Amino acid sequence: MEPHKAVDAVIADIRGHRITGDGSGLFTATRHIGLLCHLAARMAADAEYQLAPNISDLPPAQTLGQTAAHLGRAIAHYTQALSPLVTLAQPGAQATLQKQLDAIDQHSRLRVHLDDAGKALAAARACLGAPRNPATPNTTAAVSVQATTVRRRS
Repeated sequence: MEPHKAVDAVIADIRGHRITGDGSGLFTATRHIGLLCHLAARMAADAEYQLAPNISDLPPAQTLGQTAAHLGRAIAHYTQALSPLVTLAQPGAQATLQKQLDAIDQHSRLRVHLDDAGKALAAARACLGAPRNPATPNTTAAVSVQATTVRRRS
């Protein structure tokens, strides 16, 4: 899979699985961290591989390195989001008025980290730019085929 498609796939997966302030949100955040770590490791490996001679299918190593750095920032923000998520996921986290007020702060902290992670992912995608080999339209779909009509005399 091309690097920009890999980043797009991870971004789509993250958008499709929103993090909530409960136990399932904690699971989802952990899953997102795993996806991002795998993607960052892949970008770093691709950057190293790009330094080998005669490699033309990948973006430049500098671009891949910058993309990996932005992915690292996203990983850091997701990791920082774990603290408020753990607090919100604990049983009885909103049992009293004071705990409910504290939960507002935890939700705010969570939102800041997730928003910053989203910005880092957008920066990673922007580093890669548009796909290098745009898909060509299917030529068979572009050609109109006229059906022949057979008329019979009765």
